[in-house]
Amino acid sequence: MKKIILGLFISFFYQFAFAQKTGYWDKERATYKEISVSARDRIIVETDDFPAGTTELIYRITLLDDNQQMASSLVSVLKSIPDPTGISQGSAGAVFLVSKISGDDKCKYAIFSKKELTANYISKGDTADACLVQNTPLSKDAKRLSIDKSACIKFSAGKLYFGFESSNWIMKQKIVLEVVSWVDTKLSRGWTLENRKNIISQCKTSALARKMANSDDFCVCIGEKIQKQYTFQEFQKLLPMEQSTVYKDFGASCFEETGIAKTVFNDLRAKASANLKKGDYGSAIKNYNEIVNQRKATALDYSNLGYSYLLTKQYGKAIKSLKEGEKLDDTELLVKLNLAHAYLLNGEYAKAKTIYKEYQNQNVTDSLSWTQKIKDDYQAFVKAGIQNEDFEKILKLSK
Repeated sequence: MKKIILGLFISFFYQFAFAQKTGYWDKERATYKEISVSARDRIIVETDDFPAGTTELIYRITLLDDNQQMASSLVSVLKSIPDPTGISQGSAGAVFLVSKISGDDKCKYAIFSKKELTANYISKGDTADACLVQNTPLSKDAKRLSIDKSACIKFSAGKLYFGFESSNWIMKQKIVLEVVSWVDTKLSRGWTLENRKNIISQCKTSALARKMANSDDFCVCIGEKIQKQYTFQEFQKLLPMEQSTVYKDFGASCFEETGIAKTVFNDLRAKASANLKKGDYGSAIKNYNEIVNQRKATALDYSNLGYSYLLTKQYGKAIKSLKEGEKLDDTELLVKLNLAHAYLLNGEYAKAKTIYKEYQNQNVTDSLSWTQKIKDDYQAFVKAGIQNEDFEKILKLSK
């Protein structure tokens, strides 16, 4: 017996040292009830409401003779056990948890998940609707119930109903029922699986999420931030406009943190580039402006936006965009060349000529000369129906 106790102590110590606490035994809201059951009688005892986030519980039943007192409460026993993994589901765990004293009386018991299921038990002793039945009379017992493995908790409406049947045919019995809940810290905030799914579903309907090929990581990020900042009840009490602000603020943060921003803007650039090649300049302008509005535009984005404005004869907007591109990178020659085109088409020949001459001996890319790019662009302008009498002057100037 000493070896068993020593082995049990070592086991619990090891589990205490290495267990990862994700919750706590809720001793403040534990159920403790002393019940008297008349001879040959059956009785139903209702537990207190389980705390939000209850995923497991321990119950202990002890039958006492008159004037006997509990040697130690179940709560005090659980103080030395860090989490439910520290409780064996075998007989050793039961020995550790059961009372150190009990009387000679014995009883049978059954557990029901809902009150309406107990009616036949009281009248007939029927346990068909019980989620757990102990048909062998005993003087003490203790068990762990888990939401993953026990129908008692899985289908419970926040409490349990213990049915006791006296095995004493002459005298009344004194029964002590103790129930202590294990509360998952995260779930105690009200964020059940269903509630988390609702948050992600709402996120996926947002305008920003719809622009993403896969918004899962983005919406999970928002959900985690909301769960950290608010309990479910607190979030539900926010006005719709307040919830929208929360989504917007956390969305802006998650947009950067998850790396989705880079993917989304690269997708927009790819779409805009395809639009330009197809001659769909209006769509190209829309896509580039979306990048600009999100303050993620590069000098090349402004260059391409300006070029798109040129092809739609919006010269003032082209000049404005290209000047913004210059602020970002004053060495980007594609911006300079498009700005020269914009000045020329806007009737500002002198400004255009100055830029054309300044960079005529350079390349706009590693393999494309400034002069060749002018020729290519002028051909594109003509094809788009844009004519200018100064085209020939500039081409002669660049020779």
